[in-house]
Amino acid sequence: MERRDLSRLFCNYNNNTTHATTMTILDGKKVSEDIKNEIAAEVQKMKDKGEKVPHLAAIIVGNDGASLTYVGSKVKACERVGFESTLIKLPSTTSETELLKKINELNQNDDIDGFIVQLPLPKQIDTQQIINAIDPSKDVDGFHPENFGKMALDMSTFIPATPFGILELLERYNVPTDGKHTVIIGRSHIVGRPMSILMGRNHFPGNSTVTLTHSHTKNINQITTQADIIITALGVPNYLKAEMVKDDVVVIDVGITRVVDETSEKGYKIVGDVDFENVSKKASFITPVPGGVGPMTIAMLLKNTLLAREQKRLKK
Repeated sequence: MERRDLSRLFCNYNNNTTHATTMTILDGKKVSEDIKNEIAAEVQKMKDKGEKVPHLAAIIVGNDGASLTYVGSKVKACERVGFESTLIKLPSTTSETELLKKINELNQNDDIDGFIVQLPLPKQIDTQQIINAIDPSKDVDGFHPENFGKMALDMSTFIPATPFGILELLERYNVPTDGKHTVIIGRSHIVGRPMSILMGRNHFPGNSTVTLTHSHTKNINQITTQADIIITALGVPNYLKAEMVKDDVVVIDVGITRVVDETSEKGYKIVGDVDFENVSKKASFITPVPGGVGPMTIAMLLKNTLLAREQKRLKK
């Protein structure tokens, strides 16, 4: 993908020398639309052949506003590409036993190709027990230990949607990763840990030397200033400052936090982990927030569901 007109030219002046950095926005909103168009075309081919189209189900427990919005976006995305979708809403008082029963029903339902359980779950439910109960062949979130293990061994499997989306952005913008030093900030099972594995794999994107940092890492500024690529998933607004990065760094911002903004009609604004205004002046590639990694997550969930449908078709 060629650099788009969102690129800008920055000149940083230091000791009477000029450093010019061409910065390219990694436009997740655009790329996610491209992917949805590609998926929609595949679904149309299935329909033309009289084949079953992919069916994605989602379970949500409780009334968390952010989770409801996110699941609603997934349902709309299914409609957009021609998938069938099922949304199962359960009360916040649902017990672990009741949720496990619902998961077993979806595991046994041959019409459902893939499903997710929206996180976080209420405190009375053990999240890992729930993830373990999902049929790995329908685990389009890629969180089941079997799928995570396959990913770690570089075997074909479902990659968690957010890391999958990051890989897709790097690939479609042809961001160099071979031999680069990638620093990951945050070690969650959803983003940080899988990205540390994926960026070190013997593929493109990958083949980089990876440093995984976290809350116990000392002198993190010394580490980030050596990084060619930084992937941050902390959820701390504007954590990554310009003085923490070197020139021409690639920055992937997974953080998304609401902060008070009295000038906004909503009373808040969405910001990432990166001080975008200042870090972007030194970066070669950078994701915005919003409009970067976020839209890619839903697109790659759809891609995993398409893969699940295809795997099931090939088994018959």
